[in-house]
Amino acid sequence: MADKKVISLDRRNVLKACGSAVVAGAAIAGFPAIIRAQSRTPTLRVVGTHVTLQEKIRRRAEKDLGINIEFYPGGSAEVMLRASTAPDSFDLYEQWSNSLNTLWQANTIQPIQISRLTYWDEVNDLTKKGKLSPDARIGLGDAPYKLLYVQPDGTLGATQAKSISFLPYVHNVDSFGYNSAVIPRGTPYETESWGWLLDDRYRGKVALVNEPSIGLFDAALAVKAKGLMDFADMGNMSRTEVDQLFAILLDYKKRGHFRGVWSSVPNSVELMQSGQVVIQSMFSPGVSVLNGMGIPCIYAAPKEGYRAWHGVMCLSRNCKNEQQEAAYAFMNWWLSGWPGAFIARQGYYISNPQRSRSLMSVAEWDYWYEGQPAAEALRGTDGKISVQPGEVRTGGSYIKRFENIAIWNTVMDSYEYTLLKWNEFVLS
Repeated sequence: MADKKVISLDRRNVLKACGSAVVAGAAIAGFPAIIRAQSRTPTLRVVGTHVTLQEKIRRRAEKDLGINIEFYPGGSAEVMLRASTAPDSFDLYEQWSNSLNTLWQANTIQPIQISRLTYWDEVNDLTKKGKLSPDARIGLGDAPYKLLYVQPDGTLGATQAKSISFLPYVHNVDSFGYNSAVIPRGTPYETESWGWLLDDRYRGKVALVNEPSIGLFDAALAVKAKGLMDFADMGNMSRTEVDQLFAILLDYKKRGHFRGVWSSVPNSVELMQSGQVVIQSMFSPGVSVLNGMGIPCIYAAPKEGYRAWHGVMCLSRNCKNEQQEAAYAFMNWWLSGWPGAFIARQGYYISNPQRSRSLMSVAEWDYWYEGQPAAEALRGTDGKISVQPGEVRTGGSYIKRFENIAIWNTVMDSYEYTLLKWNEFVLS
């Protein structure tokens, strides 16, 4: 880092740097800059979660684009607060589509012009039309295509327009992870069930993700799978349904069922590595890290369907001029091939996967995207072996997994009320 060459950030240099990549403040208290560029000007500031704001990604982007980049990773609620209240403190925001309505209504992000996106035509139909195959379930809640385009009246919708609210990039389906050294391995889509999170056999060793618009649905899917209650529309619960759901969860908590909640991927890894939990809400990178440690964490393919999420990259309303040039260059870089291949190794998909295919080995592509047995040992983003020869990705292929969506991460009409109930659950 000490000898890093700083390239002047004018329009010509940024666009030139972005093209070459294809070929080859207010900070809120308690939200530190984990990674800071040594040279302070010019610097692209990216706020998001640990899922994508990784040091290897930052270093590669700086190298390819010739700009300085700072990553500010934090927990889901933390970055949402920052993005919705302090648009001067970031240029780009990376999180999940369930945050879009909140940020758009807060007027802290601006439309992204499609004409400035190099690979827009390559972006697949998941975000443009809602599904990858005719047999796919779109899923309940805020399917991202419903929030993609900026309509003439300033609202967000599915009707094609010249600007969008977010750049579609990383996405995946989530479920829960379980330690198969303790819990017998189930059969994907047949016996694995969200109801396992409420199985009395695992009392005291269960955790949920500490995010109301995510953990709430993991809990709701579990409660429904156990037959404890049903919902008229799980993607938009009534207050009465929310009350009933949390009454059930609080009862379980009083009986010592939950070990706790986690707020970051490293935290979830520590919980299972230490043996404090044997089953919990999980994100794919955490499963990959645990497998790399030799802990047999299975990422379930629940028979009820997945909870799906889609990464969004949003442009701060105050990002202008040369900073905006850098932001568009970074957005285009994310779809230029290398990033998609990199994040595939932690189990994530990219919106234009064919561009990344040539940067993955045949074995990697077949395992991560096609759902075929691993032809050789595969390494995760940390360089450790996370997939052994012969293993098959739980849930199967990219298309198969996205054909089985139960619900998307969503901010419901009752969101503010669920915040109160969630905090009551966590603090009780």
